[in-house]
Amino acid sequence: MAQYSNLEQALKYYFGYDNFRPGQRQIIEGALQNRDLLVVMPTGGGKSLCFQLPALLKKGISIVVSPLIALMQDQVEALRDNGIAATFLNSSLNPYQTRSREEAIVNGKVKLLYVAPERLLSDRFLPFLDLVHHQVGISAFAIDEAHCVSEWGHDFRPEYRQLKSLRKRYPDIPTLALTATATDRVRNDIIQQLALKQPTVHVASFNRPNLYYEVRPKTKSAYAELLEIIRENEGSGIIYCLTRKKVDEITLKLEHDKISALSYHAGLTDEERSKNQTRFIRDDVRIMVATIAFGMGINKPDVRFVIHYDISRNLESYYQESGRAGRDGEPSRCTLFFGYGDIKTIEFLINQRSDSQEQMIAKQQLRQMIDYAEGTDCRRTIQIGYFGERFPGSCGNCDNCRHPKPMQDWTIEAMKFLSCVARCKERFGMLHIIDVLRGAKNQKINQNEHHKLSTYGIGKDRSLDEWRMLGRSLLHQGLVEQTNDGYSVLRLNALSWEVMRRQRTVSIAVPVVQKITPEYGTEKAAEVEVLMQRLRSLRKQLADEQSVPPYVIFQDSTLKLMAQVQPQTKVEFSKLSGVGSHKLAQYGDKFLAEIRAYRTEQGLLTLEDYSTPFVNSPSETELYTLQLHQQGFNVQEIAQKRNIRPTTIIRHLSDLVEKNQPVDLNQLIPLERQQKIWQVLDTLGDISLNPIKEYLGESYSYDEIRLVRGKWRGQTRKK
Repeated sequence: MAQYSNLEQALKYYFGYDNFRPGQRQIIEGALQNRDLLVVMPTGGGKSLCFQLPALLKKGISIVVSPLIALMQDQVEALRDNGIAATFLNSSLNPYQTRSREEAIVNGKVKLLYVAPERLLSDRFLPFLDLVHHQVGISAFAIDEAHCVSEWGHDFRPEYRQLKSLRKRYPDIPTLALTATATDRVRNDIIQQLALKQPTVHVASFNRPNLYYEVRPKTKSAYAELLEIIRENEGSGIIYCLTRKKVDEITLKLEHDKISALSYHAGLTDEERSKNQTRFIRDDVRIMVATIAFGMGINKPDVRFVIHYDISRNLESYYQESGRAGRDGEPSRCTLFFGYGDIKTIEFLINQRSDSQEQMIAKQQLRQMIDYAEGTDCRRTIQIGYFGERFPGSCGNCDNCRHPKPMQDWTIEAMKFLSCVARCKERFGMLHIIDVLRGAKNQKINQNEHHKLSTYGIGKDRSLDEWRMLGRSLLHQGLVEQTNDGYSVLRLNALSWEVMRRQRTVSIAVPVVQKITPEYGTEKAAEVEVLMQRLRSLRKQLADEQSVPPYVIFQDSTLKLMAQVQPQTKVEFSKLSGVGSHKLAQYGDKFLAEIRAYRTEQGLLTLEDYSTPFVNSPSETELYTLQLHQQGFNVQEIAQKRNIRPTTIIRHLSDLVEKNQPVDLNQLIPLERQQKIWQVLDTLGDISLNPIKEYLGESYSYDEIRLVRGKWRGQTRKK
């Protein structure tokens, strides 16, 4: 067949590419041999070409089954732009448009027809399909987003199950099933549900090396962090939320913060969603805030970051949604904010399902998602392992690899854990195994007589969280397995036995318990952020003057160092990473002037003072504040006179009190309130302000606490 020697020429002719991506050529050759195929290829890997090019090289028309109107229109538009005869039939067309397209199809003027599964299998459409088969010939059925056929997948659609009837009606027409994500179980389900005949299965690597993965705790500052990510990263971004309400809330906040953003969720009309999606794809707006209804099949290659403001329901969804970043292969960022409140929301949604089996599967998938978020192993090892692909770890492009937790040898604990799985005859899940190890007394243990096992109670020295951390790590490292049937039963494998025979050691990453930093911890972080914004503004101004992107002046990492170190001289400035001799000469004076101006306005101590925990002598700026205080002016009046913020005056006064200077605290805070704060400080010790305020309640202000803490520190040091 002449096509084989000319595949590259055909690729260049139709699509303008010189070479195939990994795996594409073999798949296309299989399609040209009229074989059934199952193709699992990550987002950005070039799945569509695998059925589009064979359609152009074979006689007849290829029918592409696609679940979303937006996806069809997107792909058809791209094909037509390449001069390829493609069309779609869906509910967005009026009767005249439908008739004229059907006429073109029957007359052999179309090579690719996109259609939704509901329309394809309707009583009206099937006779039309028979006519097309008779008149022009159907070269293949391409089932895109084929994971929708499986209830074990992340996006099950019952109408996809009916596609099996195509095989009965057209037994000799080859079928190509394509998806970006599918576990081994989902792959087998696709083959069975679509009645594929001895299909060639092609599974590409799930590794997307250009994507940086990170998980952040979802604290009160989550929105501020989200804003920082948007401002630090150039280009377009997608923010995923669990609910419509949250989508609208985040969109409003971003607009208030001068970030161009649009919403996308099922509460909008089809017209609104379509319009918003088009504006995002065309870069009219930077940010799309969306529920998971958005994005399937979006061919926007330059999404630079995807932020999950809420946790995904399962790892497949997360992999696919986060995978919409960096389809052009350029470095991109995937951030997940993880908070336990989101889990309650998802559990509520799961409990609304009527099918108990579906509920059980969804709960297991959620547990795997939580394990990913809490995991200390390489993010890629966890993600890719979920799809059955082994990855050695140390990817160098995730938070756990770039900022590794210290490794500890937990071989003894692993032996105890795996031995307990064996003694329980590999019939129970992780929580039961941990209960046995920790010597729990409950009905399930008594019923199974597991309190009589030799492993009962041998793990009392470790907490529930520590055993769960070990269990997760054993799963992620492939040292134990878990059934995928909704029951999450632990099973041993060959590597498990190697551990138990002392032929393999087990090391796990253990998070360090963070101590609350006293003194300048939270305050210094806030300072850094304020100064960072000022340095960004200066950088933007200089960039605009030169008509260059801001990162050409200094990268964000260098700005961050400036804000943290706050250099005072050119020598100090030259030592920052990212400052060469040319940039030092060109920009040094301007950035140093901005840093000095900021420090003067804030009445901050010198850098040397920061490195000393306690300074006895008040600075000049503090003495000036003290002088005004002694003249009877209140905090607001002093701030107004000095043209600096009231919070800075409070800091001056608290430092003065701490240095045992004559500040009259009774003038600032009623005595009974001072006494209450003092009692709490005696109880909690010298820690940051947040936990003290939480302890005292909303009626106490940070300013009051800061001032009393200054006096308490001074008195404590005297002792």
